[in-house]
Amino acid sequence: MRRKFPHVDKKKYICIHYLYYMKYFEVKCELQPFSETASDLLSAELAEIGFESFSPAEDGLLAYIQQGEWDEDRMRQVVEGFCLPDVTISYSRTEAPDEDWNQVWEEEGFQPIMIPQASIVVHDVKHTDVPPAEYDILITPRLAFGTGSHQTTRLILRTLAQLDLKGKHVIDAGTGTGILAIMAIKRGAANVFAYDIDEWRVENTKDNLLLNHIQTLQPPFGGEEQGARSKEQENRNQSQDSSEDTNLLPLVPCSLPPSGCVAVVCGDSSVLEGQAKADLLIANINRNILLADLPRFAKAVKEKGKMILSGFYLADVPVLVEATVQHGFSLLRTENEGEWAMLLFEADALGRRDV
Repeated sequence: MRRKFPHVDKKKYICIHYLYYMKYFEVKCELQPFSETASDLLSAELAEIGFESFSPAEDGLLAYIQQGEWDEDRMRQVVEGFCLPDVTISYSRTEAPDEDWNQVWEEEGFQPIMIPQASIVVHDVKHTDVPPAEYDILITPRLAFGTGSHQTTRLILRTLAQLDLKGKHVIDAGTGTGILAIMAIKRGAANVFAYDIDEWRVENTKDNLLLNHIQTLQPPFGGEEQGARSKEQENRNQSQDSSEDTNLLPLVPCSLPPSGCVAVVCGDSSVLEGQAKADLLIANINRNILLADLPRFAKAVKEKGKMILSGFYLADVPVLVEATVQHGFSLLRTENEGEWAMLLFEADALGRRDV
């Protein structure tokens, strides 16, 4: 996935995901006056210039970026042109310590996410004392993104719980941890084609599919591979004593054992070329990536198929609606949770899409 829209998890005071794989800078940003809204807006703007991970700090934010991606001029532009004129930002940069942050995240896990309106609970195997729910989703806690804690993920989960997905083909663009693909299968989807630009996230998604007893396939769907796990997936099912993947968490029962399957590939939206057209496409990414990928998304959706877009603010809704309508879609619904928004579209039978 082109970086899924980052956020600051107010309950977690740890750095996020795979910082130990590469050299990173830690940039401490102090905001005066400080507010959660200003912190969220700053993380959004920093994500646009290459920052990947964020953690709360006193009166501000800790932001992490690969050293090769650091650009002092772009950083200065974000600070000087910040969208809240009454907020001043100062920052300092240091080299991030070489620590296994991933191990910290695994040890800590995340607090269960409950969405009672849709009878959904998302949790890791360390937190099993959760209320019974119709849709019980287990996530290996290797990534902070995609646990269901962010507003946009919750918005999409609630919408998926309302859509008729029985027997449908779904595309999950920028799958992250695979939580939305898992929900689609639990809602009865026949199959999901999921992709992400980060190999780390692709592997994490495969683990989470296994954890939820969902089969993985190599695309295209059908043929001799239908209903069969890949060799790699079989290897992931070995015991911890015999498997090289010693961090794999054990399988545990989940609600509504699904019968559908998911294909997961690494790449950007170009992987949609040649794939079967979807009854539903889901994309929870930032505004600029959504706008850039809309032409491919439009071609990937069937006539009268649906598309869910999220990962942006309410202020971004007009430009996204205008662009999506120009690609042959009609707006069915706009929802928001705080300042974050989600849009549900339907592909027009006679729209300007290349079908």
